[in-house]
Formats: sequence, structure tokens, C-alpha cells
Amino acid sequence: MDKTKAFRELHHRADPLVLPNAWDFGSAAVLAAEGFAAIGTTSLGVAVAAGLTDGAGVTGDETLMLATRLARLPVPVTVDIEGGFRADSEAVADYVAQLADLGIAGVNLEDGRADIALADPGHQAELIAAIKSAAPELFINARIDTYWLRLEQDSTLARAAEYVRAGADGIFVPGVTDPAEIGRIVAAVPLPINMLYSAAGPSIAELAALGVRRISTGSLLYRAALAGIVEIARAVRDGGAVPADIPTYREIQAITGAE
Repeated sequence: MDKTKAFRELHHRADPLVLPNAWDFGSAAVLAAEGFAAIGTTSLGVAVAAGLTDGAGVTGDETLMLATRLARLPVPVTVDIEGGFRADSEAVADYVAQLADLGIAGVNLEDGRADIALADPGHQAELIAAIKSAAPELFINARIDTYWLRLEQDSTLARAAEYVRAGADGIFVPGVTDPAEIGRIVAAVPLPINMLYSAAGPSIAELAALGVRRISTGSLLYRAALAGIVEIARAVRDGGAVPADIPTYREIQAITGAE
């Protein structure tokens, strides 16, 4: 299967792509085994698992190592590369070309910087154009952090237009939960729109009706896993009930192909 082509096509089906975000090989493998059509990564999970800070551009090596492992999955994988992990467009393009050579189908490139500022949209467009030149088949999901960081929200559509011109394949605007605003973004942008799932926002069916083509879970699954770890550890310690549907050791070995 041409995973890159298959991943691109997933953004143009009747139903939107629901993309769960994994943080290691095991979490990605169980999601693929569950039948999800593609897997993304969460930069928070990758960073925290390595004892590093998310959004600081310091997890390039860890992300590349994880991508090397995820490339063997039977489904397409898209990788969150934060702002690119590198200082200039050529270095970012070279990094992404390595991911493409591994068989990674897409990247998520954000214009937020260290969770406190937004990149200059012209520079961000240069990064997108450089990546597209180095890896033309790779799906570039251009993330706009105006709502996520609550900064310059009036610039959202202008940023989207610049990233479209630079060669982005999709636009991601996390943090938007108002249906009217989501509909406005969808109507204004000629590329597949990605939204971040929020329990406080529209349902999957409502997002689909608004024209959203991709729905990501972001760090939700990782945070839920950490909460589950604490919950079960407390139950063991305090004599509480442990859920009976936890996968067995052998089941996990079988799913992940561990020897």
C-alpha cells in the first residue's frame, strides 16, 4: 500500500478522518489494531515520555526515533514536528525528508512558538514551501495557533491563505469550539480542515456536518492514559476494583509483534 497516497485520500472521503494521537509504538500499535485508518503522534506525549518540555523544539531526535518505529505499522502515520525542530527552512526540509524516506505519510507543522508567541506567517510559509519542495508527496498539515494561544485571532484566515499558497495540504486550527466559527473557517479555506476534538465542542457528527475533514485527539489519549495509570495503581494499593477488560500480557505482545 502507498501509505502517503492512502493518507491523502482519507481527507476526501464522505466521513471525516478521526485521527487518534499516539506517543510510543505500543499506543500506536493498539490503535492501529483497533481499526483506525491512520495514526498521528502527540508532541506532548513524546516530550513528556522523554522527560522534556513540549513546544520547546527539543524533541527532534526523539520524534525521529519514534517515527522510525511507527513506519512499520500497517496504516499511514503522520508526525507532529512542532515548529520544525530546526532554525531555518532548509534544515527543517532536510529533517522532514528523513521522515518521508522512512515512509511517514504526513507532518503537522505549527506556527505557535514555545506556547507564548506566533511565528511570522511569511517565515512559516517559507518552511512549508521548503518542505513541499523536499518531500512533495508528504501531507503537510499547517497548524495555525491563533485560537490555541489566544493571539491575533483576526489573522487566522490570512495565515491560512498564505499557507495554502505555500503548498500546505491541510489547515489545522486547534482551540476552536464555536460551530459558527468552525463553519466560517471551513467556508473560507479551500483545503481539508482539521479540528481538535473537545468534549466541550461539537460532536464528531456535528463537525462532519460543518465540513471538517479531519478530527484529531491531540494529547487527550496520553493524558487519559496517565489518569488511568494513577486510578489503577490506587485501586491496587487500596483494595479497589481493577477493570476486567485490560489487555493481557500475551495480547499486547501479539498486537505489537514483540518477541
